[in-house]
Amino acid sequence: MKTDLMMPHKLKILAVSDFVDKSLTQMIENKTLELPDLIISCGDLAPEYLSFLRDRLDRPLFYVKGNHDIRYTPSNPVGCENINQKIVSFKSLNILGLEGSLWYSGGLNQYTEKEMKRIIFSMWFPIWRKGGIHMVITHAPPRHIHDAEDRCHMGFESFKKLINKRKPEYFIHGHIHKDFKTHDERVTNFNSTKVINTCGFTILEV
Repeated sequence: MKTDLMMPHKLKILAVSDFVDKSLTQMIENKTLELPDLIISCGDLAPEYLSFLRDRLDRPLFYVKGNHDIRYTPSNPVGCENINQKIVSFKSLNILGLEGSLWYSGGLNQYTEKEMKRIIFSMWFPIWRKGGIHMVITHAPPRHIHDAEDRCHMGFESFKKLINKRKPEYFIHGHIHKDFKTHDERVTNFNSTKVINTCGFTILEV
């Protein structure tokens, strides 16, 4: 059974994915962006851009790779941490990372539904040992939540099962490109979990 996970104060998180938003870059260069506590990337961004965010904002950066991230190496992006198939703790926040998209062409960072289901099953004991998870960071969305019907942009059914079973407060993904006018347009409530499309960038208080 999942235990209650108490968080002493709100954390400000900058979440990015899929394309470089010029307005974010301008705020960073002009030093008008209120500094976040943590940066997360949900994939499909150049490693050099993540290195830029890590260097300029001087905050920890966790990432998972998207289906187009083929130039990443263990040392690039610089100073950033790949959390694929890991649970990391930041302050009192437990975060699970899962990279990639649904298999569609045999390229890197693509997984069949069966493969992703197996990966998630392998995380059950680490999740239990951590006492639960607050947040899941992925590239692809859950199936039928923010996804599309073409094979490349379908979400994972196993992500919905993960949400139902482990009940994270937040599930943050990229992969689905859309123009958002407000933060609320990015959010869908699925049971007790807020599923958030971070395409471009968004700022969360959790």
